[in-house]
Amino acid sequence: MHITQTTYLQPGDKLGRPVFTETGRVLVGAGVELTAGMIRRLQELGIETVYVSDSRTDDIVPEDSVSDETRQRAVQMVHDTFSSMIEAKKWNRTISLSRLGTEFRKAFEDILHELQDRKELLIHLSKIYTSSNYLYTHSVNVGIYSAALGMAVGLNRNQLIELGIGAMLHDIGKTMVPLEILEKPGALTPAEFSEIKKHPTYGYDILREFPDIPLLSAHCALQHHERIDGSGYPRGLKDNEIHLYGKIVGLADVYDALISNRSYRKGYLPHEALDIIFASTDKYDMDLMTKFRNHIVIYPVGMMVALSTGERAVVVDVNSKHPHRPIVRVLKNEKGENVKPYEIDLSTHLSVMVTECEDPL
Repeated sequence: MHITQTTYLQPGDKLGRPVFTETGRVLVGAGVELTAGMIRRLQELGIETVYVSDSRTDDIVPEDSVSDETRQRAVQMVHDTFSSMIEAKKWNRTISLSRLGTEFRKAFEDILHELQDRKELLIHLSKIYTSSNYLYTHSVNVGIYSAALGMAVGLNRNQLIELGIGAMLHDIGKTMVPLEILEKPGALTPAEFSEIKKHPTYGYDILREFPDIPLLSAHCALQHHERIDGSGYPRGLKDNEIHLYGKIVGLADVYDALISNRSYRKGYLPHEALDIIFASTDKYDMDLMTKFRNHIVIYPVGMMVALSTGERAVVVDVNSKHPHRPIVRVLKNEKGENVKPYEIDLSTHLSVMVTECEDPL
């Protein structure tokens, strides 16, 4: 199977992997043959890319860093928790979340177990979710990216769990921000942005009230928008004033935000997002940025690419030591004509480079 943009879908195309709703439930299952109406609905829901079956690529089976089942359970938990808090605020009610830390610890331990079972810590997470679930999937994704980066810097298990709980709940303060501001498709007014900037403090105040949530986990919520040059918020902390967890979650947060589709822009490709982050070396810790880049799949398996030779290909495998130079299967020549597929390992063919991504086949 390979990744394609929904704008290139045709009636009769068959999904290679399922599409999920805002709670992580299956919206359209794998193997479903798409109709014109289904394609139009996917586009209306903000889904820009899907995996499709293709006889030339059906032996390619992309593997996410965390299984769909584990990720869905975590997304569901974030959705239920955040929705309960939003409803309680709306109706001025109090709710009991006495086991919040215990439940999120269990969800994160499942994620951590799967990450630690991987031979190579190269992280890729599919984006086949509706755009309305951004807050929930984003929270889980940040937890996964933070765990990988925490493992890369050598945190022990207890530290990873503290970090993971905080990362998955880093945006809980947004439940206190009016929905019309959170979901506004256009630019925010100064007053609206001022309200948004309160969510780290809201989140810290919420989390520190739970006895089963470590205080350092609460600091992930408080510090994930701080930047080492002092330009962040809410307190304008600099460099060593920011806890390591805050730096890790902040980096994971901005990366996932950049690659995610939003109501006001299309998500960047992984390599584009990393370029943006590395253009801000004054804001992020260089050692963390380098380790993060080395553990992110820049060209995911199944992605369609154009090569410097003019040929069109699909990524079939990732080189763990050279993630920016994958193994690709050439399907079209420089004239756009179909050819008998053959594979090139870009880590050994150094004169050939990827020049474009998500090119239609």
